[in-house]
Amino acid sequence: MQAAVKKQLKPVAINAAGQVATPPDLVQRVTAVIEAVRQGYLDALPIAAAIVTLDSEPYIECANDLFRLIAEWDERLGERAISRVPILNSGPIGARLVTFMNGEEAAHQFETADGRNVAGRHFTVRFARLKTVEGQPSRFLLSLIDKTAQVETEKSLRSEMLRDTLTGLPNRFAFNERVDAVLADPNFREGAYAVLAVDMTRFSRVNECMGALAGDELLITFARRLVSALRPTDMLARTSGDEFGILLRLDRGLSDAMRAAERIKAVLTLPFRLSDLEIRVDCAIGCAILNQGVSSADEVLRNAQFALKRAKRQGVTEVYEPIEAQAVRRRFSLETELRVAIESEALKLAFQPLVALDTGKVAGFEALARWEHDGHQIPPSDFIPVAEESGLIVQLGRWALSTAMQTLADWDARAGRALPLGVSVNLSPIQISRDDVTALVSGALGATGVSGNRLTLEVTESAIIHDPDRVAAVLNAMKRFNVRIAMDDFGTGFTSLASLQKLPIDVLKIDQAFVSDMLANGDSTAIVRAVLSLARALGMETTAEGIDSDDLAEMLTELGCTYGQGYHYAEPLAADQAFAYFMARNA
Repeated sequence: MQAAVKKQLKPVAINAAGQVATPPDLVQRVTAVIEAVRQGYLDALPIAAAIVTLDSEPYIECANDLFRLIAEWDERLGERAISRVPILNSGPIGARLVTFMNGEEAAHQFETADGRNVAGRHFTVRFARLKTVEGQPSRFLLSLIDKTAQVETEKSLRSEMLRDTLTGLPNRFAFNERVDAVLADPNFREGAYAVLAVDMTRFSRVNECMGALAGDELLITFARRLVSALRPTDMLARTSGDEFGILLRLDRGLSDAMRAAERIKAVLTLPFRLSDLEIRVDCAIGCAILNQGVSSADEVLRNAQFALKRAKRQGVTEVYEPIEAQAVRRRFSLETELRVAIESEALKLAFQPLVALDTGKVAGFEALARWEHDGHQIPPSDFIPVAEESGLIVQLGRWALSTAMQTLADWDARAGRALPLGVSVNLSPIQISRDDVTALVSGALGATGVSGNRLTLEVTESAIIHDPDRVAAVLNAMKRFNVRIAMDDFGTGFTSLASLQKLPIDVLKIDQAFVSDMLANGDSTAIVRAVLSLARALGMETTAEGIDSDDLAEMLTELGCTYGQGYHYAEPLAADQAFAYFMARNA
């Protein structure tokens, strides 16, 4: 065995300096082993990788098959310089690699593409600096992770996310992105763009009568007509059910937006054919101009929708006015403050006298809600609509009824007898539809001991039109308590004579718009005279609102009006003042 080992060992040469002499082929064998290890390492990697050596000209020292496949190049064929590798000599990878090699970073990673317009690939590219061996050139590991499938899937998903599946148009997200891009453009010029909000009329009617499929068909056809009315540079998107948004570039100012609206109206003049029917569909259009005062696409579209809401009422294209958003914010603020005021009983009732015109004595008072907030009075014309819109009118109405009845009971107690006067309380249409008015009135009468014939509930014509059957049921139920019913602002709505005949109305209140103009306008006098004649024929009493002079009071007395109300007699008074007013006038 020793002989075998000796046979394998080769004699070691010693040079003149006493050092071991390196055999001529040892360097080549060691180099080959190192290269084989490097190649094996690269081949074992699941990603495309290559080792780049920094020499007079950077070159690929070795690479794995995945790298050769992606790079469409093979260093084993002789051309190793990175300037010869297609994926490195075009696009950002080669340039960034050179910068990295000349720098001091240990590693660097970024996302990029290979620069091809067609069938391009996407990569996560990573550079890493390898440990330097003394006397050897610097080496770097270049790896490419192919993200093409992931990127394409994300693009596809994003495209679907930004596309309306029914019409094929961009959806609200895509529209907002485009508008935000315009606002963020450093070259953005105020007034250079506008957004139109277009709402289809009668769409819900089509859906109800013909079904969802017909509604979808109408939406698709409607969208195509909108496209035909726009310029190639305009962007059309479906922003909600039957609402569309349009981003317009304004070359000649607001007139461009108005002309676009006219073109849209024009393409809708022809009827839409659905199945065997022809249906005419119009639209309402609101416009908002992009300017420095808006910060996002949502705000611009909301502004256009403010204008759209007004356009629906007016029947013409409307342009957003900043005061509209301020008014909406004010209404929301009022809603919050009003809710707190109702819960904390911060509101008060004021009482305006109702005077019998033939005797001049006070026959009753109308209870009116008053709200003082932060040291100033909030007009009822501001907070009552907010209460109705938010539903707070139910709580407000309950409070007003119970407070008015309790005040009447307190007056009786102060006088030591049941006073010959009543109180009128307004009943909102929303309160009639949402609240149990019968139980509410019954509870208020029972709690105060006041007889029902001293309470008058005032309803408006709009309440009767809104839900005539429910109103009739509620008002007839009131008659079980002998409560009187007054129709407020008569003559300003659309109440039919049939409604007057069917409903248990006791008093017609003539709106002050007719009353205050009687002395100067013969037509107003004729209208009031007609209402008074109608009331007498139906056995009803009448109250004239807005009496502001003695001459007007005398004219109404001569015409046979029962009661008068207005600043000629007194403004709305606090409870104690109203009691004193009654006692003095009726003494």
